This record gives sequence, C-alpha cells and structure tokens, in this order.
Amino acid sequence: MPVVPASIIAPVREEFLRLLPVRRDSHPLGCHNPRISDAVVFDRLVLALVSGMGYERVADEVCSATTIRRRRDEWIKAGVARDLVFAALRAYDRMVGLELEDLAADGCITKAPSGGECAGKSPVDRGKQGLKRSQLTDGYGIPVVTVPAGANTRDHTLLPETLDEFTELAEHLDHSPQHPALSLDAGYDYQPVYTDLAEREITPRITKRGTKTPIQTDGRWVVERTNSWMNNFGKLRRNTERRRACTEFFLALATAIITVRSLIRRAWYTHRWDTRPASPRIR
Repeated sequence: MPVVPASIIAPVREEFLRLLPVRRDSHPLGCHNPRISDAVVFDRLVLALVSGMGYERVADEVCSATTIRRRRDEWIKAGVARDLVFAALRAYDRMVGLELEDLAADGCITKAPSGGECAGKSPVDRGKQGLKRSQLTDGYGIPVVTVPAGANTRDHTLLPETLDEFTELAEHLDHSPQHPALSLDAGYDYQPVYTDLAEREITPRITKRGTKTPIQTDGRWVVERTNSWMNNFGKLRRNTERRRACTEFFLALATAIITVRSLIRRAWYTHRWDTRPASPRIR
C-alpha cells in the first residue's frame, strides 16, 4: 500500500519528473551500471518524508541510501522542489483560487534531535534541539510560505523573511492581492511588526497581549490546521536533516502534497476528470 494515495502522489510525481533538468552523461566511455530511475528515488524520498525513517531504512536492493542522498542533492541544486511548489500553487489558484486577501501566519516548534543549521534550544522541550517553522497560509489554509529556523527564534523576528518570500511567490502566481489582511496571535504584538506591515500595505489582525481571544474570531485557526497537516509528515515532526537546504526540500515536497490533496478534494465538487476519486474523502 503506498504511503500517499495514488490519486495524490501520481500527479505530484509526474510534475516533479517533468521539471527535472535534462541529464547529459559526460563520461567518455559511458557507465556500466544503469542509472536508477528518478521515479524510484522520488518514491523513496516520499517514503522518508511521510514515515520519518532514515535513508538506510527506506533503501533496498533496488536503490541504495547513497543513491537517494546523491539524487536528493542534485535536485536541491537544480531547485526542482521550489518549482514544484510554484506549479502546485498555480494549479490550485487556476482551478479553485487562492484566498490571498486573507492571510494567516504562526510559528510551530518540532523536534530536531540531530541539530543542524535550522536547530536551536527549544523553549517548550527542556532546551533540547528543536526546529521552528514560520508558516504563512491563505484564507483556507493552503501553505504558501514556510520558513525554517531554530526553535529559540521568536515568531515576530521571522515574519519579515516570511513576507519577503510571499512577495516573490505572488510574482510567480500573477496574483498579487491589494491590501491583504494578516491574522496573527499575541506573539506578534510588537511595534516593529505593525511598522513593517504598514510599509507593506498589509492590514494587521493581531491579538493583543494579555487578552484572551478565541482562535475562531480572526481566522487564525486555518494556520493551526495547516501546522497539524505538516506535522503528519514524520520527517517534519522529527527533523533529522542537518543542512538547511535539505530541510527546505522536504518542506517544499510536503507543501506540494498538501496543496494537491486540497485541490483534489475541493475540485471534486466542481470538476470531472478521468482519474477522479470515487469520494472527496481521500484516504
């Protein structure tokens, strides 16, 4: 049984393989060992992402752990994962429509026992190594930007970098919202945040520190749901990658899977296609 339903992973795999650069063998005598299929390595990386297992655990006699790491690094250098996210978001925006006029952002702390460039002392886990994700979503909860950092990084200090990436994303989508609203919790209730949002012409919806505000009142619940979706992936729930580029690769892959899943579920009611699932509830 596949770790991700075929109706979701098949289009993601097809688009990922399409985005791969053309490989040219520069060896004068060629290679006596046949190259492992990119599709096989991609499926092993998805298994590592979903289960959280190490590369040695997902490797077998067909594809070794060294091949998985080497191919992963090739794809990171080519920037394929980022292009995959752009393609998934463009497809969602074209068929369903991204709700970029109502944004929500929040931080989420997970474990990072191996340390690395995106790890820091976790304030909620007795100072153990942890990872923080600065998550920005649209009004429905589609993850549009995810920025990794150490767990000891304060939420509001990651917001400028997150919004800078959102500006770049809007250029790729040709969907630049005018004066969007951004929902934030009390961890962002600082004057520099208000100043930065005013310069970006973003309307702040920030819970005041010291006041109890239900999460449903200002739309912040969608980003909390997205954090839960992200934490369903074992590699993100317990990050063992030491390099930031590897962490960002798996974050992009998870973002594409979540976006395609939401696209299929929401388009199920309005569109028809040959491989349409029998039910909108995709297991």
